[in-house]
Amino acid sequence: MSPTDTPPGAGPAGRPFPGVRPRAPALQPGDTVAVIAPAGPFDRESFDAGLEVLARRYRVRHDPGIFTRHRYLAGDDPRRLAELSGAFADPEIKAVFCARGGYGCTRLLAKLSDVTSPKPLVGFSDITALHQWLLRQGHVSIHGPVLTQLGCQPPEVHERLFSLLESPSPPAPLHGTRTCVSGSAEGPLVGGNLSVLVSLLGTPWMPPLDGAVLLLEDVGERPYRLDRMWTHLELAGVFGRIRGIVLGSFARCEERDASYTSEEVLAELAAATGLPCAAGFPIGHGEINHPVPLGVPVRLDADARRLSFIEAAVS
Repeated sequence: MSPTDTPPGAGPAGRPFPGVRPRAPALQPGDTVAVIAPAGPFDRESFDAGLEVLARRYRVRHDPGIFTRHRYLAGDDPRRLAELSGAFADPEIKAVFCARGGYGCTRLLAKLSDVTSPKPLVGFSDITALHQWLLRQGHVSIHGPVLTQLGCQPPEVHERLFSLLESPSPPAPLHGTRTCVSGSAEGPLVGGNLSVLVSLLGTPWMPPLDGAVLLLEDVGERPYRLDRMWTHLELAGVFGRIRGIVLGSFARCEERDASYTSEEVLAELAAATGLPCAAGFPIGHGEINHPVPLGVPVRLDADARRLSFIEAAVS
């Protein structure tokens, strides 16, 4: 890298992690929330199951166009862009829930305007792209179940999600199952889906990573692909900027008949960074997907396999 190059993950201005702006106001039961589909299409049954959970707590609005299908997208780019932008611009909407991940959010990034009135965005998987767009602006967002996943999540996940949105107190810690590298680290929690995050390297929508704790999860990526994406992060200088690594679920990532597991591959890669790292957190594409706020300061105790949240997601 030459002295004039932008540091990896620091964005076009090369500025350090900006910290968060004033948080969105805490929601109240009965508030109006929006459901949008900025990425892939979805089946109606799982959508309705998630909608039922959400409607027990809030007044839910969604546009009829949300059920549109265009190839592998929930409608064309203009439809999805208008839906997303409209939800953030509407002052009656207090939070935005995504129907599904899949693919499509990165197609919208160059057309999105900055958010002037923050409100929580809830989702994961492909929604990782939108989380980085918000983090780049200094806004907190919620890495958590999409609507089509919400209906099959246990009550404790629903309760944690509603508490994140409604309580000005930090959420309870989460615990992983394995220590990959001993140590502890503090910093803002950033990241999400590994493959989506890697696709943003070198773009203006990658948030600053200096001093951050990096969350990674994925689904359906064989070990050599996990290795390749991890190596991409390494070559881009990411592991020289962050302070710790939190590994969530890596579901259906095994190579058939292999003598090694994705868990072993990830542990070896994490060890090579020398950064405090714990794995097995119930975050992402596994059976349980606990919501976590992105952009808030956290403390990772890798030896205790504990991720603690220092601040709340809302004000």
